[in-house]
Amino acid sequence: MAVDIDNEIVKVCRHFNIKGEAVSQSVFTDGHINTTLLITFDEDGEIKKYLVQGINTHVFKNPEELMENIVNVTTYLRKKIAENGGNPERETLTFLKAENGKYYFYVGDKCWRAYNFIDNSHTCNKIETKEYFENAGRSFGNFQKHLTDYPMHTLHETIKDFHHTPKRFDNLEQAIKTNAAGRADSVKAEIEFAMARRPQAGRLLKLYKDGLIPLRVTHNDTKLNNILFDDETNEGICVIDLDTIMPGFSLYDFGDAIRFGGNTTREDDDNLDNVDISLELFESYAEGFLSACAKALTMAEVENLAFSAMLMTLECGIRFLTDYLDGDVYFKIKYSEHNLVRARNQFKLVYEIEKHMDEMNDIVMRIYKKYI
Repeated sequence: MAVDIDNEIVKVCRHFNIKGEAVSQSVFTDGHINTTLLITFDEDGEIKKYLVQGINTHVFKNPEELMENIVNVTTYLRKKIAENGGNPERETLTFLKAENGKYYFYVGDKCWRAYNFIDNSHTCNKIETKEYFENAGRSFGNFQKHLTDYPMHTLHETIKDFHHTPKRFDNLEQAIKTNAAGRADSVKAEIEFAMARRPQAGRLLKLYKDGLIPLRVTHNDTKLNNILFDDETNEGICVIDLDTIMPGFSLYDFGDAIRFGGNTTREDDDNLDNVDISLELFESYAEGFLSACAKALTMAEVENLAFSAMLMTLECGIRFLTDYLDGDVYFKIKYSEHNLVRARNQFKLVYEIEKHMDEMNDIVMRIYKKYI
């Protein structure tokens, strides 16, 4: 059966010195920011698979710094993985150098990158079992542990103030004032909910200022679907989607993972009765995460893991609401109210996490004591 191949994508591959005949092409992921293509080549009888991705230069305005972060961190991870007896070819991403000597290449005004496909692996958009979430937690915990001693001064902030929650509130206030899409009057309840929690926005930044939590290499987008799982064992083998690697707090990564994976429904479910925090899934993720990196964390980091789940959920809701007010200029949407639905969903999850905060803190401390 004939397979449609986009010749323009094949031409992009050639710039990354990919040889052979293209035999298949498909959309691999379709996230909020980037679309990734899986393309297979027959290289003299040897089948090789590559992922080709257009870098969204509206969001990531400096591809040089973006790819420098990614390549330097994955190179460092390769060394750490090998030292621990792992397989660097499978447990971290391998990017291809283009003919210009860089890890990205412009074709017209479009910026591209390419990397090896890790076979016999899969991603998940939905947690099939609590073991999946525990394995994801272990993967992100290992990611944190391996990068504990990474030279932070070499890392660029590719999106300024990405998880600076007080400034996210400033952005929301500006969006309300500007009211670019004429929607502010219709979301007064959502605005009130968010603003009532503004006093908590700077808690992590104060802990850092007081020297209680360190700056670390953080992924900053720790959704379940940013882990590759082994097809046979379902163990997490590789952290992917590294665009937002930047200096940050470990609590950003933990909290965002719970925001996405601990929700009892998808993040754009418009039936808020379905939205709750699963304590069982929270415990599973905390088990995996702390089993890998408990000894690398400060006590203040541990004591704020549950709080970080609330804060990152609140911040994400604010971002969705801000984008809705701005006219949907950042996140991809499928219908006109999509960002508003997402914001309401996240705010309901904030409410549920607040109700269960004491229980979540107890879970964290019980698990932490097992691994120190």
